[in-house]
Amino acid sequence: MTPRSALNRTLLALAGLVFLGGGLLILFAGLDLYRRHDLAPPAGWPLTHPADVLLGSADRARWSSQGWWWWPAVIAALALTALLALWWLLAQLHRRRPGSLPVGDTPSQEGVDLRDRALSEAIGNEAGALPGVGDASVLITGRPGRHRTLIKLTLTPEGTPGATLGALCEGPLSTARRATGIDMPAEVRLQVSRHGPHRVK
Repeated sequence: MTPRSALNRTLLALAGLVFLGGGLLILFAGLDLYRRHDLAPPAGWPLTHPADVLLGSADRARWSSQGWWWWPAVIAALALTALLALWWLLAQLHRRRPGSLPVGDTPSQEGVDLRDRALSEAIGNEAGALPGVGDASVLITGRPGRHRTLIKLTLTPEGTPGATLGALCEGPLSTARRATGIDMPAEVRLQVSRHGPHRVK
């Protein structure tokens, strides 16, 4: 898991917990579950009955008496929160894959571009042909200049992790570095293919 995806999942989990908790508290008040089941509402929670409102007349008058700056500050904070949420949403829609890579040391705007998908397929095909490898999948991620290669290898029962990693570094990854002129960090995940039990007659 990349740091970006970990941050996204953490933020989504926190936001989900906040909205879930608030929604349940509002639902309990709307259905009058506190009174029906003799439950104690949270201390200071304003919504405990279907007829309750979040901000009563007394609360609105009290907050309004704080000064002329109070409501502009609240509106500015809400606007900032909305802008941050919009920025985060646009960041998720931004392309995470580099799209194209330069070939050799030639700048991409002046020379030939190599599509990241084509390079991924080339590395995957070469890695899948290595001894002891049953299947290989490759994904190139990252921004331009900060590429990263994610490789998932499925080893056959005869394959050994050490020898496979050595052959991968000396073969497909070395070829990709020579072709692009980029020393891309690689993350390799190994798993062993399942096989049925052998019958002895």
